Amino acid sequence: MRFSLIDRIVTLDSGKTITAVKNLSLAEEYLADHFPGFPVMPGVLMLESMVQAGAWLMRYTEDFKYSTVLLKQARALRFNNFVVPGKMLTISAGIQKWEGSDCVLKASGTVDETTAVSAKLTLTQFNLSERNDEMADADRFSIEKMRSLFDQLWTTPMQTETNQE
Repeated sequence: MRFSLIDRIVTLDSGKTITAVKNLSLAEEYLADHFPGFPVMPGVLMLESMVQAGAWLMRYTEDFKYSTVLLKQARALRFNNFVVPGKMLTISAGIQKWEGSDCVLKASGTVDETTAVSAKLTLTQFNLSERNDEMADADRFSIEKMRSLFDQLWTTPMQTETNQE
């Protein structure tokens, strides 16, 4: 099972910022248990949405050079509001500092222009083959899959204009 918590990338400025959206649907199975009678998006998935948005920004900026982007640290994490079915979580993330493989981003998620979650995230990127040469094929496979998924999530403004003609 893949938890893709980004439904669409709205804006993308290489090396700077990303805005993405997650539409919460009552059809998402975890909502049956979180919480019965009051379904809300779990806080850990709100955090994961911000991580995934930041990871897309890093991949795009580095031209999908790395197979793996992971959360290294979350600081100043604040949950301010619920995300309920039928609502859209809008994620914004901006790069504050990038040193080597570590990227620090300031991220937030809003619902109806009200902050639901915010954090300062440190993401790290690497290829599995850096730790084990036998993983080079896994790196290539993962990068290919990420490129394919990215093409579904992001339509450049030029592509949109061409499609409308």
